[in-house]
Amino acid sequence: MAGLEGTEQPRPRSGTAAARWGLSGGLPGVGAQGGPPDEEGLAAKALELVGDPTLEEVRMPSRPESALTARRLTHSVLLGRWSLSPQLTEHAVLLVSELVGNAVRHTGARTFGLRILRRRGWIRIEVRDPSRGLPCLMPVHEMDISGRGLFLVDKLSDRWGVDLLPRGKTTWFEMRVLDR
Repeated sequence: MAGLEGTEQPRPRSGTAAARWGLSGGLPGVGAQGGPPDEEGLAAKALELVGDPTLEEVRMPSRPESALTARRLTHSVLLGRWSLSPQLTEHAVLLVSELVGNAVRHTGARTFGLRILRRRGWIRIEVRDPSRGLPCLMPVHEMDISGRGLFLVDKLSDRWGVDLLPRGKTTWFEMRVLDR
């Protein structure tokens, strides 16, 4: 490697964080035995390692891979713990991914927070970040390859909004649920 001596080289993803998520050799989506990971087990592990977003806000690093953790937490709570419908869970997981993606991509923050709440007939999912910049719902065109996040939130949730805080904002959405 002529000319690269003393330069930091990228390291393969491995170690405790990759091992905790079942990322054998750092390959996303591949379990320790080389097959697909056990999603239910990984979702439960996410609750154990990161915290329970139904009890208090869970703080995560503002990195793209945190979207996977947020999706797993949401899936684990909605489908696993609360036994909500698979379709509602799928939609909520998608919307969490969009809000987390916006927080990671557009705020320049080091961390963001995730909170999942339930009250009679509703679930509410919140993503908090330290930026006071407001998200903007843009018109979506058929050939657009990005910018559909808030459009999806608007279409799939029953209501959504942004609460400005003294230091940052909380972007949230709510969905109706059938209580048993």
